[in-house]
Amino acid sequence: MVTTGCRDDELVVPTEYDIVGEAPAAGTTIRGFYVLNEGNMGSNKCTIDYMDYFTGLYARNIYPERNPTVVKELGDVGNDIAIYGSKLYAVINCSHKVEVMDAATGVRLGQIDIPNCRYITFYRGDAYVSSYVGPVLIDPDAPKGAVYKVDTLTLTVKDRVTVGYQPEEMAIVDDYMYVANSGGYRAPDYDNTVSVIQLVDFKQTQQIPVGINLHRCRRDRYGKLWVTSRGNYADVPSRLYVLDKKPGYNKMEVVDTIDVACSEMAFRGDSLYYYATEWNNYSSSNTITYGIIDIMTHKVVADNFISDGSENDITVPYGIAIHPDTGDIFVTDAKNYVSSGTLYCYDSRGRRKWSVRTGDIPAHIVFLPLSLCKQGN
Repeated sequence: MVTTGCRDDELVVPTEYDIVGEAPAAGTTIRGFYVLNEGNMGSNKCTIDYMDYFTGLYARNIYPERNPTVVKELGDVGNDIAIYGSKLYAVINCSHKVEVMDAATGVRLGQIDIPNCRYITFYRGDAYVSSYVGPVLIDPDAPKGAVYKVDTLTLTVKDRVTVGYQPEEMAIVDDYMYVANSGGYRAPDYDNTVSVIQLVDFKQTQQIPVGINLHRCRRDRYGKLWVTSRGNYADVPSRLYVLDKKPGYNKMEVVDTIDVACSEMAFRGDSLYYYATEWNNYSSSNTITYGIIDIMTHKVVADNFISDGSENDITVPYGIAIHPDTGDIFVTDAKNYVSSGTLYCYDSRGRRKWSVRTGDIPAHIVFLPLSLCKQGN
């Protein structure tokens, strides 16, 4: 049995495969999706899986077979994955690089060297990568982080700007970039700001106080920002903040605080699907919750997006994504963090359709547009 990428003339024998049997939806715009498995830190076990709707096959660890000459394969700790243009970008945190591949085939095109890189976003032909800058080390004197600007044609760094401490996710609204600063290396002296970068001259112009230990930063379809705080894992809980521009003003500010813990989220229409895996140092345990928020009213409209009770099978939810055509909901499970995880697929009503074994610590999903594949395949 073999799997294929976008091109039917390029047969790839995966290290491992499963027959999921999920057929493409009628009129679909999606060929399949990639799953970036983080791998435990220091183990050099970051891998990429690929689900192809047109074959119904889920292939585990496709990178080494599509790139047999690359030493050490993907590297150590996959932190983000995205497609821009025809390229697939994987941010490999502890290997201090962004791996760049052809999106349709997974074949390596090159790498971008960026120290302690975290997340990636794109704007007008450039990639922007957040970086802790300093070594991977808890340090009260850790330096401020930076955002690197990268030319997506040459894969070279064009510029960098200093932001807050240990920056995480970024979002762009009206020629401004917003960067969630965590200060995670400086605990308990966390950062609590969102940096504002004016993209025209690539300079930080403002830092907005939000909440401590920030992580996610996402833009909804109305131009509002949804920013998560991880709290301090003790007496300050995780929270979800909404940033927007008030009428007559051009600057973002916090307009609402939603009293729910949030580890990761995904938008579909006017709904925000979220889960929380909130660790507490006092109890040495996680509190796991799921829900849906109406992004217009900022109200929790459902305390779970899984409707059949099967969330009890998930040990540690670690990633979420929603199919842009069907509304299928994908949730990854990191299990014990040192062995294979699981990817669960639910329909748009929250009923489980199928599950499949993944690599270690499955975390990030990106959908492959059918338009990037060869016509007729």
